[in-house]
Amino acid sequence: MIKSMTGFGISRLKNKNLEIIVEIKSVNHRFLETTFKFNENNIEFEDFAKKEIGKKVRRGKIDINIKINSKTKVDFEIDRELLSDLQKFLKKESLISKTIKLRDIKDFPGMLKITKSKLISNQKLKQVFKQALANYLVSRNEEGSKIEKVLVKKIKSIESKNSKISSSTKGLLSKKIRMYKKRIKDLLENFDNQKVDQEIVNLAMKADVAEEIERINFHIQSLKKEITINSSSGKKIDFILQELFRESNTLTVKLDDNKAKNLALDIKILIEEMREQIQNVE
Repeated sequence: MIKSMTGFGISRLKNKNLEIIVEIKSVNHRFLETTFKFNENNIEFEDFAKKEIGKKVRRGKIDINIKINSKTKVDFEIDRELLSDLQKFLKKESLISKTIKLRDIKDFPGMLKITKSKLISNQKLKQVFKQALANYLVSRNEEGSKIEKVLVKKIKSIESKNSKISSSTKGLLSKKIRMYKKRIKDLLENFDNQKVDQEIVNLAMKADVAEEIERINFHIQSLKKEITINSSSGKKIDFILQELFRESNTLTVKLDDNKAKNLALDIKILIEEMREQIQNVE
């Protein structure tokens, strides 16, 4: 099964006190790279997210965008020791009344500490992230399925053209041998026929395309197998396509029949188109 490196997933959690939105998107990349856009410093969650992604994804540049809107809890704390020191000082200087009110000390440095904290737990954030990740993985699989359909269609076209080349070149070797023999014998009537025949066969073998056709068929079968297995690899598919292109290039050079050569050129174009598609496969 082919999995695309391009994908998108989103999940939301919303109630009267809290809203969490997690978006995950990715593009193709040589390795696995994960970046976060998060307005909070939460190393524990980022480590968790990277581990979860690493279990499911092998390659791709993944961007995780997290938005959190929550009510803020405010805590107030008075430095009792500092307040006591202030009271003693004011009493000593005869500046204190019976009571000190908040307005008297609120601007005194270090006296009043105000702590704000958001009402959110890592558990809820992880829950939303897991759902976004699940949606993201579905998106990658759907995109990979589209790529697989394109590849299958092009593979069938290559198989058909390769079969036509094979049919059209049957008997080509014998035909070339007869042609070379006639031409050489016309020029070298006094040469040893056995030696001439051997040289002719050697020349004709260089023009034989049976081996290239057989190798193309072999690589096609390898390609068909690789795109259907669960652990299919974009790197391996690209390698097979490189080998396939090399054989089709040799085939094109060897063929001198216009019809067969055009079919071989079509095969090269189809392989190049598949290589473009496969750049987005994990």
